[in-house]
Amino acid sequence: MSTGPVGVAIVGAGNISGQYLGNLTKFPDVRVLALADIDEARAAQVAAEYGIEVSGSPEDALSIPEVEIVVNLTIPAAHAEVALAALRAGKHVYGEKPLALDVGSGRSVLAEAAERGLKVGNAPDTFLGAGIQSALRAVAAGVIGEPVAAYSALESMGPESWHPNPEFFYVDGAGPLFDMGPYYLTALIALLGPVTSVAATGRKARAARVVGSGPKAGKEFPVEVPTHITALLEFTEGYGANSTFSFDSPAGKRVLEIGGTEATLTLPDPNTFGGPLLVRSPRDEEWRDLPIEGTEAGRGIGVVDMARALRSGAQHRASGELGMHVLEVMSAISRSAVEGSFQKVTSDVVQPDPLPVSWDPHEATL
Repeated sequence: MSTGPVGVAIVGAGNISGQYLGNLTKFPDVRVLALADIDEARAAQVAAEYGIEVSGSPEDALSIPEVEIVVNLTIPAAHAEVALAALRAGKHVYGEKPLALDVGSGRSVLAEAAERGLKVGNAPDTFLGAGIQSALRAVAAGVIGEPVAAYSALESMGPESWHPNPEFFYVDGAGPLFDMGPYYLTALIALLGPVTSVAATGRKARAARVVGSGPKAGKEFPVEVPTHITALLEFTEGYGANSTFSFDSPAGKRVLEIGGTEATLTLPDPNTFGGPLLVRSPRDEEWRDLPIEGTEAGRGIGVVDMARALRSGAQHRASGELGMHVLEVMSAISRSAVEGSFQKVTSDVVQPDPLPVSWDPHEATL
């Protein structure tokens, strides 16, 4: 078994890469050896900003022997293709969400990894942050009694007002469900277990949208997916959840709540790593803050957990299996919105083990 920090190559130098690079270049248990993109000039520019010596094409990155994990930050349409190429090059792969555009492609990625004895990780890793991990501990400690049901809502007017290239948010494999849904669904599954069936409705408020910032400002582009989805989820343990995913609402909601027999827990935005975490029981006149413990280091902590698992032989938490279950849930929601019927979710997944409170990606352990 190899020892020492784990070599990493990042494929995709787009908008999200800065959040990963700002962390992964500082976490001592990983070494960012290369940054790749189909736009090699962009890869070189971003690599220089973060002191990464090697940049080039994805093929260049995959050819580096010391690279053990490929972090796949490409657009959703390329997730499965890049993951398969990395696995076939003998690399473990950690990808941005979703795992793939469709269930068949996602299963192909996991099957390839299993055949080659390689690991797959998948974002989001926000559920490993202090906020959601503290909520997990509160539920396990009986703070809300027995869980009964959950409510979540992501409501916004969409990303085109701030994102310079928002078109990909409105094509197959994106929209509010596939873009933002993984944060909420991953947190719910980590807290309540696997989903067994769903029902949903969906609509598209506008046929076209307009880029609001950057060099493309004013450009109109088509909307190909539903932009407001309401879903009902049923979990293996009998819990239920009501979830809304919308790019058509000026409300600006980001809500995640779990109600129990004794109290209700209000969790932080699942697209963040910190708090606040609030609880209220029938005896309380107002919401009470619960303590937040754990890491708030940000994107990339799932890669560090995976790197440490490679060295120890343990199971990493932001796993491909978890990402696959989330993908199947989202796909079932999409089918239900079209067909108007309950849809079964046939896959299962083991809830990830909680992180130790003292877990710190800034601490060298390898």
